[in-house]
Amino acid sequence: MKFLDQARVFIRSGNGGGGSVSFRRERYIEMGGPDGGDGGRGGHIYVEAVNGLNTLIDYRYAQHFKADTGVHGMGSNCTGGAGKDITLKVPTGTQIFEQDNETMIADLVNVGDKIQLAKGGNGGFGNTRFKTSKNRAPRHANPGELGEERWIWLRLKLIADAGLAGLPNAGKSTLLAQVSAAKPKIADYPFTTLHPQLGVVEVGDNGFVLADIPGLIEGAHEGVGIGDRFLGHVERCAVLLHLVDVTQPDPVGDYRTVRAELDAYDNGLVDKLEIIGLNKIDAVDEDELAEKAALFKKEIGVEPLLLSAATGQNVRETMFKLLALVDERRANDLKCDDEEDVGWQP
Repeated sequence: MKFLDQARVFIRSGNGGGGSVSFRRERYIEMGGPDGGDGGRGGHIYVEAVNGLNTLIDYRYAQHFKADTGVHGMGSNCTGGAGKDITLKVPTGTQIFEQDNETMIADLVNVGDKIQLAKGGNGGFGNTRFKTSKNRAPRHANPGELGEERWIWLRLKLIADAGLAGLPNAGKSTLLAQVSAAKPKIADYPFTTLHPQLGVVEVGDNGFVLADIPGLIEGAHEGVGIGDRFLGHVERCAVLLHLVDVTQPDPVGDYRTVRAELDAYDNGLVDKLEIIGLNKIDAVDEDELAEKAALFKKEIGVEPLLLSAATGQNVRETMFKLLALVDERRANDLKCDDEEDVGWQP
């Protein structure tokens, strides 16, 4: 399945049905009077977050959605039926924006979240509604109200507990394949990962969702390489695992390059909790590893974890550290929800 995390969609709710101009005409009934029914309302347009979807690919090929018009009113005071509603199914984590792609309408983060985007037009009144003591035979009715139409943007931000950051070929995909059942593409050239990958990591009796995003390079915020468009998928993460390739000549410089891109992207990524891991320790000798780790601690002020995604060395310990921070975030979120649920107290 192809991955698509952004789509532009046109929606139009249904027009209301027109009211009816009709008079009761039956044998032996004189001056039966008006009996025109009202028109039915037009169909509404909804968006709902559902389970089982992880891409917006469906909206690449179907971009126009128009709800049905309400049925017109009829004689014998028959009201027209309502137009059929349309519900757009999207993955959890989908954000909805106005046409300017900046003004947010809604953020659907839970399964079952649903919002009405366009209201169907009301049905017009039939001539029965206009009958008065002075006008007993009205010969006019209202047309149905027009529906609403607009262009919207759907933007997907994957729901993950922890995210992987780093330069291309830092070993992020290898680590994801090592700790989960995900099968990302792994190769010895840059930009092997072209779109985000998710994996469920089982640690003891608990687990969390880990997201791997395409690697960042210097100038990514200006569109260099793949750019930073996929960074939105780790905005919801509780913690970032920043992998640095220890086999490179300047691991400290590589780390600072990625941090500069996170800072340029903003949206709070640079302030997130971070675990730093020097990866590929199986490919360097002990003296070189100790020298680079010491330099890293001196320059950055943080002692990095030493691991090898390829061999699994220290990977399990790293996942436990990630889980501890994820659990802390979950506990804080639960506490906030409980505080919001508490009503007024004297």
